[in-house]
Amino acid sequence: MDLNQLLIILATAIATATPLVFAAVGETINERAGVINLSAEGTVMLCAMVGMAAALATGSVIPGFIAAAVVGALVASVVAYGTITLKQSQIAIGFVLALLCSDLSAFLGNPIVRVPGPTVPSFQVPILKDIPVIGPLFFQSDLLVYCSYALILVTWVVFYRTRWGLTLRSVGEQPAAAFARGTNVVRNRYLYTLIGGALMGIAGAAFSLDFKAGWSYRHTAGYGWIALAIVIFGGWNPLRVALGAYLFGVLQSLASFAQDKVAVPTQVLTVAPFVLMILVLVLTSASWLDRLLAFLPAETRRTVLRGIRARPPAALGKAFEQD
Repeated sequence: MDLNQLLIILATAIATATPLVFAAVGETINERAGVINLSAEGTVMLCAMVGMAAALATGSVIPGFIAAAVVGALVASVVAYGTITLKQSQIAIGFVLALLCSDLSAFLGNPIVRVPGPTVPSFQVPILKDIPVIGPLFFQSDLLVYCSYALILVTWVVFYRTRWGLTLRSVGEQPAAAFARGTNVVRNRYLYTLIGGALMGIAGAAFSLDFKAGWSYRHTAGYGWIALAIVIFGGWNPLRVALGAYLFGVLQSLASFAQDKVAVPTQVLTVAPFVLMILVLVLTSASWLDRLLAFLPAETRRTVLRGIRARPPAALGKAFEQD
């Protein structure tokens, strides 16, 4: 494999991971606020169909992304109402919505199956695209990819460098303490659940209008679940979550590259990235890792484990009574 092939694989991986970045960052925002939006699989799939339908109806991808974001927020509002206001099980509501939205996308999207439509145009950044190695990797793609870079950076800054981020993390960690300090926990959880849902909607449109242009039955099958796994893998940190998405993109890109090189059924290579991603998640959570690192000094071992593992928000999935 020469340098050009490696750059092609990595550039493809970044483009492949872009929809996952939007979905995983959206779910990270939800869970940091204490709400598990398990409807991600169905939301992404339904919004992929809605985005394509809106783009076909208007002849432009912009209404497609707007419509997908609105539908994603609407699905998230159902999650929010059922879990925050009615205080029902977040797992049950999210799982039911995942199934409902998946089937709804197949039913409503039947008229537009494999109908060609508008796609996100490529856009190479002047000057930056000519930088050796970096240019072909990061600046010869399209505006959606560049927006994903901005999303990662902005989310990290908001999380860890602003008062908004402190409030967001507080309602997911210690909602009672946040409420005692004057924070409206219910309003904030609603707000961040809707924002996360809108980002999942954009992720769905990113599939049908860019990465996997078009619409077909179960067009994004599996990607919502992978986004949920990536959030855990990334330790609820936007930068690590993005790295997890790019790791999955690399696995997918390598699988596509290997189809012409390895004499195995293409179905095996297609599902391999999903299996490997779950395997990585299991291995980094296994107890044997503690034994393997036991020979390291205590402080070094704690540092390594903090880098590999992370504790979920303390109030994640728990209802809050705001009197």
